[in-house]
Amino acid sequence: MSDLHEDYSAAGFGGEIGFGDRPAVILIDAAKAYIEPDAPLYVGSEDAFQAMIALAKTARDNNVPVIFTRVEFMPGGADGGLFYQKVQALSLFQTGQPLADFDDRLQPLENEIIVTKQYPSAFFGTSLASTLNAMRVDSCLLAGFSTSGCVRASTLDALQYGFRPIVVTDACGDRDPQVQSANLFDLEQKYADLKNLSEVEAYLTALTRS
Repeated sequence: MSDLHEDYSAAGFGGEIGFGDRPAVILIDAAKAYIEPDAPLYVGSEDAFQAMIALAKTARDNNVPVIFTRVEFMPGGADGGLFYQKVQALSLFQTGQPLADFDDRLQPLENEIIVTKQYPSAFFGTSLASTLNAMRVDSCLLAGFSTSGCVRASTLDALQYGFRPIVVTDACGDRDPQVQSANLFDLEQKYADLKNLSEVEAYLTALTRS
């Protein structure tokens, strides 16, 4: 992997974006469909989910906004277009399906924003960018499921909308370690900074002291 990093660095990739001054945590699709072991979309990343819980707590303790995303389709999935057609498992997210709900261990608080989406990116077809701009947010701390899907798509759009994207590496997960590793590598080289939970928690705590 060191040779790979050196190769990309020599080509001009892997620069540093850095933390901003007004972050928001974006928790992507913390649904039972990815967390419950008997669910078809189970990713096997309980450690990542526990890190998401810890990330949310640290953000809340330091008055940093926490925004949740969820996927929901109308019956039949017509509002999901070709994405719904491509991925049959998305039927789990039709309105009223229990696996589409948030896990009991990580629920939005009454004053926290929930972004409902039909496509991978939390920004596509939603008001998220406008909401973040209205809140004067400059950085997105992204975590959730899955790294190769909705986390990746949301990270790319965060960059394109002008927000500093920071992927919290141990607070996102995928169903295969190789897929997880490859996507994190590519995100770091081209679109985002990667930080672990400890680094992000230290950053959030320091914000309240400055």
